Amino acid sequence: MEIYWDNLPPDCETFLTELVERGLVYAEAPKKAEISISFVSRDEIQQLNLQYREIDTSTDVLSFPFYEPGEWDDTKPIALGDIIICLEIAEEQARTYGHSLKRELGFLTVHGLLHLLGYDHIDSEDEKVMRQAQRDILGDLQ
Repeated sequence: MEIYWDNLPPDCETFLTELVERGLVYAEAPKKAEISISFVSRDEIQQLNLQYREIDTSTDVLSFPFYEPGEWDDTKPIALGDIIICLEIAEEQARTYGHSLKRELGFLTVHGLLHLLGYDHIDSEDEKVMRQAQRDILGDLQ
């Protein structure tokens, strides 16, 4: 597994790497996966949300999968996709929910990773499955 970080907040790399590893094992993803995780401003994520989803508002996390599940070839490295997290919104949500920024970044990383791995929350049944996966991966790190 290879993770490419951009603007990673201090003291988060080991924690977030462990969560990504857990998520990849949980979803039986390719062992040679590559993922890019970037931390951006509110303005940057709003521009991305507008450009790619035609939604002109900021959001906490965006995921851009490069493959559909089942298209993975486990014999060679595969770039699964990009996760973009808004650090400002993560800080606000951490305060709102009364937990640490590190914990909020962990949740958003797992959420974004699950989208790369084919999970979604469009309907209530899919949302249940995704929420359970998030709880399973976060485990005692919650």
